Amino acid sequence: MEFLVEFEVNVPAGTPESEVKDRERGEAVAAAKLVDDGQLVRLWKLPVAGGATRALGLYRADSEAELDGLLVALPLYEWMNVTVTPLAPHPNDSVAGASVSAAAGRQP
Repeated sequence: MEFLVEFEVNVPAGTPESEVKDRERGEAVAAAKLVDDGQLVRLWKLPVAGGATRALGLYRADSEAELDGLLVALPLYEWMNVTVTPLAPHPNDSVAGASVSAAAGRQP
């Protein structure tokens, strides 16, 4: 299954800069592992005013419960507001259509 995940990161006031940097480094390592495992497909930064950070990610997981486990393990998770949208294939999707067209052209 694929999921669109929107993150808004809000660092609590008074958090030491060293903790923020440590968590950001840990987040980068965790994201790289999710990419290597095929669970994080794409990641975008969203424009935001002020000091907040927003991102949008395309994830793959077997279930929403599995995705939840992946997200909870992220170093910045406790500072995040997360919105998860499960995605379903659309018949006009060019990627899905390419595999359907290829399969339709095969002879048994």
